[in-house]
Amino acid sequence: MKNAVASTDLTPPFPLPGRDDMDSAARFLAPLVPPTPQYVWPQVAAAFGAEVWLKHENHSPIGAFKARSAAVYFQKLMEREPGVRGVITATRGNHGQAVGLAARRFKLPATVYVPHGNSLEKNAAMRALGVALVEHGHDFQESREEATRIAGRDGLHMVPTFHPDIVLGVSTYWAELFRAAPDLDVLYVPIGQGSGVCAAAAARNAWSPRTKIVGVVSAHAPAYAKSFAARRLIEAPVETRLGDGMACRKPDEEALALVLANVERIAEVTDTELAEAMRNLFSMTHNVAEGAGAAAFAAAWRERESLAGRRVAIALTGGNVDSQVFADVLAGRY
Repeated sequence: MKNAVASTDLTPPFPLPGRDDMDSAARFLAPLVPPTPQYVWPQVAAAFGAEVWLKHENHSPIGAFKARSAAVYFQKLMEREPGVRGVITATRGNHGQAVGLAARRFKLPATVYVPHGNSLEKNAAMRALGVALVEHGHDFQESREEATRIAGRDGLHMVPTFHPDIVLGVSTYWAELFRAAPDLDVLYVPIGQGSGVCAAAAARNAWSPRTKIVGVVSAHAPAYAKSFAARRLIEAPVETRLGDGMACRKPDEEALALVLANVERIAEVTDTELAEAMRNLFSMTHNVAEGAGAAAFAAAWRERESLAGRRVAIALTGGNVDSQVFADVLAGRY
């Protein structure tokens, strides 16, 4: 299968949020998504020979950073469209849980599309939040296309995976990190559809402009890495088994423009490296990371010799891994 190529406007599509925006969003989020911790774990610091801050978005109410994104998006949506009667979206799991959490908060019915073969435990978590779950397609892109079609047919609001209000919500966790750990040398951030890394850039620009941002993608889902290198949108196949949160076949054009303007470079990590990172995180901190949640650690771990003596931050963006998959990872079967 050849990579599909398209051009994109490299001009950032909207200004990233500033301090006042992030502070306001954090105040709104506080009752629903309390601040998450960031720690310098002794074993991690010793292994790196560096001051390594681990930001624990796996401690959010849905076990992932996206708890913040949909809540702020829904707040702004209800201001713009107070008559909205229902929402719909597509996901591999964490975005869908975020939509379910926000929909319950705002008393809106929510439908979530997932591809066939999606994580059973993430599906169960979404259903527990009250969403109507529909399986469709072989990957996220096919699920999203069908959800978009149904939104138009039924008059539902399609919740995007990337939007200025989503970036604003996510940026609140990076603001927490930079307040706790100012003047970082480098920050490692996984990239799925792009909200996390763009939000990191917003907080970096506001609090620590000298900090370098390294985006991290799956080597088996390299669309963003290829697009970054070529400085244009490139679609690429997805083959990752562990990094479902980074299973992006087609980058978001707006996100790509912001990534090109704000990110130093992109590192690619294999499923084998993700599994090693999941094991290391568990043994060193006793925290559970899903594949995408461990991606930043995996990239930093590979580059740890070059990080000695520096101030480093790593995002542990989620811990929603199926129990059998995690058992297989711990047993070395990945």
